[in-house]
Amino acid sequence: MAHDIIFFLIGLVLIVAGGNFLTDGASAVARRFNIPGLVIGLTIVAFGSSTPDLVVCLTSTLRDKSELALGDVVGANIFDLLLVVGVVALVRPIPITREMLWRDLPMAVLSSLALFFCGDDILFDGADADIIDRTDGLMLLAFFIIFMVYTFSMVRQQRPAAAAGTPAAPQQGRGRGGMWLAAAGIAGGLAALVVGGNWLVDGASGIARRAGLSEGVIGLTVVGFGSSVPDLATSVIAAAKRQPGIALGNVVGSCIFNVFLVVGLCSTVRPLNAGTISAFDFGTLAVGALLVWLFGAIIGRRVITRGEGAVLVVVYLAYAARLVMSIVE
Repeated sequence: MAHDIIFFLIGLVLIVAGGNFLTDGASAVARRFNIPGLVIGLTIVAFGSSTPDLVVCLTSTLRDKSELALGDVVGANIFDLLLVVGVVALVRPIPITREMLWRDLPMAVLSSLALFFCGDDILFDGADADIIDRTDGLMLLAFFIIFMVYTFSMVRQQRPAAAAGTPAAPQQGRGRGGMWLAAAGIAGGLAALVVGGNWLVDGASGIARRAGLSEGVIGLTVVGFGSSVPDLATSVIAAAKRQPGIALGNVVGSCIFNVFLVVGLCSTVRPLNAGTISAFDFGTLAVGALLVWLFGAIIGRRVITRGEGAVLVVVYLAYAARLVMSIVE
């Protein structure tokens, strides 16, 4: 058991560090070629925040551990939408922009509902097992492409107004030394992600076997929590610095990428068997996304208040308690 825990922890550190190095290096290269900062944020940074989940999910899928893969995404998204958003709102109420309210949050709700419908075949189709097949994966990838096309169309509309009267920012990292450092960051980040992903999956699988737990439960709890800790730290720091909107954008973007890109890609490579991940887990994710949107759109009038943040935290704690009770039973 100790050996598995060590491998899991080292793998987790490697994928988090690798994701950061990869994102920093890719951002430096993008700036070198004058790619707008907004585009960098919508693509490289958003993808970077989902890199740990992508690595864990894809590695698990290729090694025929799909329950662990799906558990990671579902657990991470539940953690982000309920606990992270709730804690951020407790630190500082979260103002919601018009774009977040009518584009990003509805897309997060759609992604959660789509995962629920695709993942729970027993409930919706009366099937014998819950499987996200290649057709489901292609549909999720299609949603991801639509989301990115729409996002970039919005960027193109906003760029002329943003460029007017704004002095050009000095470009950094143009020297050879800067580019070499960026290339080293990308290469080192990729290496850390590959090695860390394998070690984390090995460690998590070993812990599940020795503790008598399913890989789905390990994915929903330990792996999902571990891969989302950077989101929690980033979002709380942003809220403490009076930038709660950035904190919410980081979480919502990560959730959309996790479902549409990560689950879509992995289930296209190989169908994902949900195993012990049940309608309760998929439903909790959908309820969490709906609560965040409703709090901002209707109840909070474009602000998620501290009281609403407390509700989100309580819902997460109730979900976690239910998981613990299922393990004990």
